Amino acid sequence: MHHLQSSIESLIGSSVEYLQGQNNLAVLEDFLQALNVGEIRAATCDESGTWTVHQWVKQGILMLFKVGVLKDMSISGMPFFDKHTIPLKEMSISDNVRLVPGGSAIRTGSYIAPGVICMPPMYINIGAYVDSGTMVDSHALVGTCAQIGKNVHISAAAQIGGVLEPAGARPVIIEDNVMIGGNCGVYEGVLIRNRAVLGTGVILNASTHVYDLVNGIVIKPKAGQPLEIPANAVVIPGSRSIESSFGREHGLSISTPLIVKYRDEKTDAKTALEDALR
Repeated sequence: MHHLQSSIESLIGSSVEYLQGQNNLAVLEDFLQALNVGEIRAATCDESGTWTVHQWVKQGILMLFKVGVLKDMSISGMPFFDKHTIPLKEMSISDNVRLVPGGSAIRTGSYIAPGVICMPPMYINIGAYVDSGTMVDSHALVGTCAQIGKNVHISAAAQIGGVLEPAGARPVIIEDNVMIGGNCGVYEGVLIRNRAVLGTGVILNASTHVYDLVNGIVIKPKAGQPLEIPANAVVIPGSRSIESSFGREHGLSISTPLIVKYRDEKTDAKTALEDALR
């Protein structure tokens, strides 16, 4: 993949006319194919658990948008007009992905591993990486370049935010065996570690403070780092009072995610969440 990386980096900042050259279009086609089969991805994790964002991958995706021209790609009477370089992802039964009918869409340039389940209607955008055994439930979104691990459950109406620009910005990363409850929102490069559980309606972004009731600490993003939800944490929506005189006068509070317990190795996500809510 080093050769492909070098080729993409050499094209950064090129004009549309230059990108439309036959050799350069071939590079972009190879790049798109590598995304589709999971050979490259927007972020990767090393053995220590440290994630590295690959800016060149996001820059390559931006070039696909740049060089594309609007084209009628309607299918079976369904209106569909988009850049010709980023059509729907072509899939077949050999992909071993359970794609239930009912209005779902998966954009090309995303990797969907064998064993993934897609319930309608849901949407997976370009650059996303969805690993095996994961379920993307109805009305859920997996945004551009989001990295989703193995056996993750993204419940109905959950939103996993995307990011393309700026190219150096971190995508949202969800590690293995995580449960994302219904109507959750995870945005702005938040990192959810293995086996964590987000209860229904939890919202997390780069400026969120999470109150860990188990350890008596406040989890905040460190400078230059994402907000990180620890492994096995069970997070539910909460609130904290506003201590200004105006806030006290009117009994105001703001929403605040709370870590109310940590899963042990024998506790599944559903049981952990039910116990926490009791």
